[in-house]
Amino acid sequence: MSEIALTATRVSRTGEQAGGGVFATAPGLLLTAGVAGLAFALHRIPGVAILSPMILATLIGMTLHNVFGAPAWAKPGVTFSLKRVLRLGIILLGLQLMASQVTQVGLGGVGVIAATLVAAFAFTKCLGRLMGVDAKLTELIGAGTSICGASAVIATNTVTRGSDEDVAYAVACVTVFGSLSMLLYPLLPGLLHLSPAAFGLWSGASIHEIAQVVAAAFQDGAHSGEIGTVAKLTRVMMLAPVVITLGIIAMRRAAHAVGPSASRAAPPMPWFVLGFIAMVILNSIVTIPVAPKAWIAHGTTFLLSVALAAMGIETDFRKLRAKGLKPLLLAAAAWVFISIFALVLVKLTAYS
Repeated sequence: MSEIALTATRVSRTGEQAGGGVFATAPGLLLTAGVAGLAFALHRIPGVAILSPMILATLIGMTLHNVFGAPAWAKPGVTFSLKRVLRLGIILLGLQLMASQVTQVGLGGVGVIAATLVAAFAFTKCLGRLMGVDAKLTELIGAGTSICGASAVIATNTVTRGSDEDVAYAVACVTVFGSLSMLLYPLLPGLLHLSPAAFGLWSGASIHEIAQVVAAAFQDGAHSGEIGTVAKLTRVMMLAPVVITLGIIAMRRAAHAVGPSASRAAPPMPWFVLGFIAMVILNSIVTIPVAPKAWIAHGTTFLLSVALAAMGIETDFRKLRAKGLKPLLLAAAAWVFISIFALVLVKLTAYS
């Protein structure tokens, strides 16, 4: 075949893949949007309104997957919702914050977040070694627990090089335990005598996923939600240096094992955090009218509900059983550790 014919064939296939990508994504995206819409409808029912649409969307998604099974045709759209829609929602969430509010976390809050991250990751690594859990799976669970859930698992695996089963298991673990935090934390501020600021910081420093933090922290009010969001995004910003550090360690190990030609993995950058910061700056400079700002807030909540619906649909309890009980116990122990450790540090600060 001639070079021209080969080129034409490649262009044709590329066009088909692009078009197919749109049609492949649409059904799953409609499914997650439908679940989010159902969550908003249920939220209007007296007694159910105590749960936010985001939490309801997660519960509906989990039920759909684990009781009825998630249809294969929905996979591309669910993945799109879990990645792209979530990040868009987080970016737009920046329009609900101002630079003056960001400073409310303070240096003490940043210290709590950083100390919790390092301690939780180190604890998971050490306990995983003692329990005999595979080192790569342990590292993925540690990253997902201590930094930012599924995003951290996937990012860390660029240097950890775990198997697809390891990634799936770690994502399932951090999603389930993060969801438990999202459901349990809002019940505890009064019992633990936490102020809205303290509860927000605790949520942001210890709950696994960004959307889970938003769902839990805003249950205690707008101020708590804002602090929790800023605290969590501060934690997400630490993903890049953590992955860089792990990458350097991995490269040194590889170089020691196979020589200087060992491959290098480029650490990822959570770009959506930059978009969030840009929106915060924009909201600090430009005064947005009340009515449009309210619509943006509702739209942001809907986008986050779509993402959480996808997260629920992706949560397969069978994945937790696939590799045995030890990694599950490790993830549970890491979840308990980060919750208690962050709570103690928050209690020792002026936030309470």
